[in-house]
Amino acid sequence: MKKILCLCFSSTLQRTISFDSVRLEKVNRSKYYRMDASGKAVNSARILAQLEKGCVRTFCPLGTQNKDEFIQLADADGLNLFYVEIPGKTRECWTLLDRTAGTTTELVVGEPVLERTPDFVALEENLLTKILPAEIQNCDAVLLAGSRPGIWKETLYAEIAKLCFDHKKIFLADYIGADLKRTLETCTPSIIKINDEEFTQTFCTPQEEPDEESLKSAIIKKSQELHNMIVVTRGTNSTFAANDGTFVECPIEKVKAVNTTACGDSFNAGFLYEYLASGNFAKALAKGTWCAARNAERECPGTIL
Repeated sequence: MKKILCLCFSSTLQRTISFDSVRLEKVNRSKYYRMDASGKAVNSARILAQLEKGCVRTFCPLGTQNKDEFIQLADADGLNLFYVEIPGKTRECWTLLDRTAGTTTELVVGEPVLERTPDFVALEENLLTKILPAEIQNCDAVLLAGSRPGIWKETLYAEIAKLCFDHKKIFLADYIGADLKRTLETCTPSIIKINDEEFTQTFCTPQEEPDEESLKSAIIKKSQELHNMIVVTRGTNSTFAANDGTFVECPIEKVKAVNTTACGDSFNAGFLYEYLASGNFAKALAKGTWCAARNAERECPGTIL
């Protein structure tokens, strides 16, 4: 059994609320709701636990004030959770499902930026020098996804990527902006998962708005330059990807969507799981696509069951 470590620094308590219809500026009464431990890498971890029981280990920082509910939900899903406590609350999000319109609306509530106290800096140092190195050493691959809350230092993601690089572990980076750029200045992730708009913003000049052929060429060129895998999802269009410059296009699976939240996270889980199992890039893309489609058909964010 391959072991995958999922790291989520933006953990979330996700309430998914189902309505017959959602009307703005009106009183909306839900049919029911569900609560799940969530956040991008947590959603991926739930898929991995469903693909193979015991294959995943999940890390989150959790707010002291409401950590117990998150822990209970994570344990019920078999996420094999370990965590560090931080001040305040784990953030909460609401997903509104409009059954009539078939739409998904996500409301993300950001918690106030916390102060980097000496105690927190010591916790962060312990995480980077002791806790995570031990966990990384004992896994086959690491998935780091989601935004970096402001309490964590700017170089956090780059330092984690370097730990994975030094331990010769497959590392999937699903984050963007300055954190990705700092990572690339430090080392090269084995896999960069990104959408087409994010790819253009990160790797193309501001004047460029590439058409499909130009986008393919840019992905091939960047993958060849970095000697890695780049996977670019394009919403309802096929996925473009390259492995050390070799291009693969993977069609999406059209389904009747119930909840599109966490489809990208589900793709990450299926892709990484299959790539570890077979080493086949095209098969990994197909497995990721299959997991994303199954997730879209269900209410829970990050599920194939």
